[in-house]
Amino acid sequence: MLPILSVSEFIEQINGIVAGEFIIEGEVSQYKVSQGKWVFFDLKDQDAVISCFATVFGLGAPLSDGMKIRVLGYPKIYEKSGRFSFVVQKVELVGEGSLKKAYLLLKEKLTNEGLFSLERKRALPEYPKKIGVIASRDSAAWGDFWRILNNRWGGIEVVLYHAAVQGAEAVGDLVAAFDFFNNNKDEAEVLVVIRGGGSLEDLAAFNDERVVRAVYGSRIPVISGVGHERDESLVDLAADVRASTPSNAAEIVVPDRGEFLVSLDLALEHSQEKLFHQVTQKKRLVEQSAFIIANTLERPLLLGRNILEKFERSLGFLEQHLAGYK
Repeated sequence: MLPILSVSEFIEQINGIVAGEFIIEGEVSQYKVSQGKWVFFDLKDQDAVISCFATVFGLGAPLSDGMKIRVLGYPKIYEKSGRFSFVVQKVELVGEGSLKKAYLLLKEKLTNEGLFSLERKRALPEYPKKIGVIASRDSAAWGDFWRILNNRWGGIEVVLYHAAVQGAEAVGDLVAAFDFFNNNKDEAEVLVVIRGGGSLEDLAAFNDERVVRAVYGSRIPVISGVGHERDESLVDLAADVRASTPSNAAEIVVPDRGEFLVSLDLALEHSQEKLFHQVTQKKRLVEQSAFIIANTLERPLLLGRNILEKFERSLGFLEQHLAGYK
């Protein structure tokens, strides 16, 4: 004989049977957000549909109807409503179309918030002594950056924070890198985040809202050298300075030693010319002043000399006159 269960006991058993994590791929429909934090949408294919629930924070990227996604989560029947739903813990966008649409949605949102405002961009240190680099230590991008940096201006201390720049670990690694440098400000005067080029899917971590906000919130100025010149990530827009490539980031962060020495020679030559000009001017002023003083004093001196000569003649005359009375 089958046991008699209460409704709550039955739902508990069903939830126990279907317990476990699943990955499901499908198309988003009926997407809506409640109270700014709860997300409800359907995930469908051509034959079936399931209801999904998530939090705004848990999504990591804005969604809209028609986007193809892959979700990680678990099924659940809610006791209060009896409704079956798939609780989404993680979302991965699938296909260039979905990635592009999510990129544009997030770009619009963050633009409206002022994260890409030109007014907040900060100047870079002209001659940094310590540079923080966020990159994959095994990447060609890091190798190119390091080679060009040392060719242009060697002797600078560089702190490399190794981070995955693609795949499931990338977002967490990149956010952790910015946290590390900003919590240890003595580690760097400027931060450079670099990655080679790739597809929109390859660069997905640099279009993730959490990474973009980490760049925006950095207390240390940031240079973004992500992808090739034609690539544009949201990290590029949030950074203080955008470099077209990782190599270009090295060219921006330090001056060229040869060009610096040439400019130093020119500056010294200019200073010498300026000093010579100032000395010449001062000498001319002294000569003019001496001439003025001489001209000013010449008349009184001549008058005094004439008076003295007259006095001496009068004195001689007086002496001769007095001698006649002896």
